[in-house]
Amino acid sequence: MIRMVKIVILKTLVLEIKKKFNKSEANKILNLMQSLENNPNKGKLLGSVGGIIIKELKYKNFRFYFLADGYKLKYLDKKEFVDLLLKFVRMSDKKHQQKAINEIKTILLKIGFEDF
Repeated sequence: MIRMVKIVILKTLVLEIKKKFNKSEANKILNLMQSLENNPNKGKLLGSVGGIIIKELKYKNFRFYFLADGYKLKYLDKKEFVDLLLKFVRMSDKKHQQKAINEIKTILLKIGFEDF
């Protein structure tokens, strides 16, 4: 079975990262995000909305939030991941962490889960 984990980083988030960090740090952050292809269970679980889980990766004092299919992450063995999509959607500093998480949940509730 071909293992396929696809990492999607919103273009607006990439631009925000490149604006906020120097080139070297921005590349480290983007590489950290891409590392989930090999270990999609990495990151801290923050909550879920209708089967879509919200997780975060930390880099220094910043958090990078991504969405995933909770069922696939929970029940499939690492060798069985097929068509797993991890989508990075936001970043925040520690101070604004809860606000960002709440906004992500609100957006998920409003747009539904089909678009994920």
